[in-house]
Amino acid sequence: MAKKLVLAYVDSLRTDMLRQTIDEGRAPTFSRLLKRGALVEDCISSFPSVTPVASAEMVTGVQSDRHWISGMNWFHRAEQRYVEYGSSLEATRAFGLFRSLHDLVYNMNLSHLSPSVETVFETLDDIGVRTASTPFLIYRGRHRHDVNLVGITGKAIEAGLLKFDYGTWGPKELFYGDLYSSMETSCKPSSIPGKRDIYSACCASELVSRDAFDFMLLSFPDNDNYSHRHGPLASTRSIERADYCMAEVIQSAGGVEPFLADHALILLADHAHTDVEKTYDVIEWMSRKWKVLPPSSEDPDLAEVAVSPTSRAAHIYLLAEQDNPIRHRRIREHLAGLEGTELIAWTEQDGEPVARSPKPGHLEPGNVAVVERDGRRLDFFPVTQAMRRDDSKPASPLAGEGRETVTDRRGREWSISGNIEALGASVENGMIEMPDYPDGLGRLWSALVAPHGGDLIVSLELGYECVDWGGTAHCPGGSHGSLRKEDSEGPLLFVGCGPDDPDPEIAARHQARSQWGLQDVAPIIRDHFVA
Repeated sequence: MAKKLVLAYVDSLRTDMLRQTIDEGRAPTFSRLLKRGALVEDCISSFPSVTPVASAEMVTGVQSDRHWISGMNWFHRAEQRYVEYGSSLEATRAFGLFRSLHDLVYNMNLSHLSPSVETVFETLDDIGVRTASTPFLIYRGRHRHDVNLVGITGKAIEAGLLKFDYGTWGPKELFYGDLYSSMETSCKPSSIPGKRDIYSACCASELVSRDAFDFMLLSFPDNDNYSHRHGPLASTRSIERADYCMAEVIQSAGGVEPFLADHALILLADHAHTDVEKTYDVIEWMSRKWKVLPPSSEDPDLAEVAVSPTSRAAHIYLLAEQDNPIRHRRIREHLAGLEGTELIAWTEQDGEPVARSPKPGHLEPGNVAVVERDGRRLDFFPVTQAMRRDDSKPASPLAGEGRETVTDRRGREWSISGNIEALGASVENGMIEMPDYPDGLGRLWSALVAPHGGDLIVSLELGYECVDWGGTAHCPGGSHGSLRKEDSEGPLLFVGCGPDDPDPEIAARHQARSQWGLQDVAPIIRDHFVA
């Protein structure tokens, strides 16, 4: 019988800062766990490398072209409106508290997250594995939960001040602040940064002591807020607090040795953080030339573009003349001229920009993704077996002149053409390496063909962060979101599973992987209970 499994996530945890905190003697629990397991130091996040996108990838095992979550803020083409998950309190107010809360808590899981993919909670619920989650953005499961009328939020609902009485579907045991709590505990819910880790640890300790789960997602979000405010180099303090909370959970099982005797563990980050000092006001700059859709417009037909800043990246949506090559080119040129723009990406067919396909992830013949940096342009698309069977046909994109087929570190084949310096890449013996933009082709492709991705996507230079719809940014401080490795690589620790599995054949299979990403976590969780 498989051990119980805990997936513990520390928001925005950087490997170098984890090691520094350990070296300073401030993270003894994480230190003991690292000594017992197998550490991947450079697990790759999503793109944009922000928590909603990364969390969905983590618990579904697929990227945004299949799970459909595209950022902290994105434009819903079908509903002709923005979706705002809480970039800041000011941004939440700009879109309306109830609307943002409804999107964040309810719609993200039961509407925005693709119904065609399963979360690990759903997979495990279906085979009778007892599932549990402390507060985490993606929680969709098979068990019905009603809103609690407790705490400040519950009292506001009961008094009619807040109209949020929606039941939801989650794991067997679900904790989500004041809104959902599947069992009575002594834990005091809190949404205040700095106190959320304590609440998660309290709930998890109750679950451990009651033997109430087989799989639990344990969320420690406070490191993100601390790093945003003080910068990632100051995060030893918040990592120390997360270590203390992890110790509380482990102590509820009797200590590290008893805990590991009964539990396997995966410890990871959703993304990293880098220092930001300069603002990138893409909303203001786009408004100087085009009619930008405002947050609460009742007539979106009057707007020419929608702009969705998502930390250190941004989506640009063409609402009028979407396939007009002249307008598309002018917007690209405008974005390229803005201080702080590093990469611009879009899709083309026969050298012209294309309207977004209604079929998520679908590749029409001739469609390519394009990325441009400082005038250097690279176009690319994934090579499929179907294409190889049809590569003799004139319509096949493989038939184009000057194209080269390369293999990335994840074993995927890509047809490329242009200047590989656009992604700082090198090619040797058919293998492409992109050290500054890890898994750059795969992450850009998934973001561009995702149904809610922009017609153009911008990734920023180091040191810059977008101003959100509330007029705020974290400068000076820390942020994330871009395609760069500094935003995208974090630790991934396995203890008793994956490459540290007690079965040597299973461990060897995972140890052979040359590049790890968040999409690799869910398959290991599923295999832990199914194999």
